[in-house]
Amino acid sequence: MKPLLVLLIASVVILLITHSISGGWDYVIAGNLGMAAMLVFTAVGHFIYSQGMMLMVPSFIPGKRALVYVTGGIEALFAIGLCMPSTRRLSADLLILFFLLILPANINAAYKSVDYQTATYEGRGINYLWLRIPMQVFFIAWAAYFGLIVEQNC
Repeated sequence: MKPLLVLLIASVVILLITHSISGGWDYVIAGNLGMAAMLVFTAVGHFIYSQGMMLMVPSFIPGKRALVYVTGGIEALFAIGLCMPSTRRLSADLLILFFLLILPANINAAYKSVDYQTATYEGRGINYLWLRIPMQVFFIAWAAYFGLIVEQNC
């Protein structure tokens, strides 16, 4: 839920700032910078909560710590890519794929009741998927709309 709040609040704040500077409503910039802010927020979590994030990774996947750090770095790169019109389209394409690829880790974490912040198995459990899966779909739709569909308007 925190990433969703970061996305929405950052987008609104950026929209208001760009409006006060330019006098127009630049939804493309606000949408992409809002997603970039969310990605930086979640990327930082990969480094602060790496122990808990490792619990989210399915047991058959080796190199959990490295994978957590690499995916955090990838999120930071996507954030940068969304901020530049020349790389926005590619970043949005890859971000959508990334969101699809990490969904199994989120499902695994819900089944195991992972609380990544405390690195325990005392999280919300399977009911969390009723929120997490629609939120993941929302993130994909957001990246598609602001990074792909309205990309030609930049």
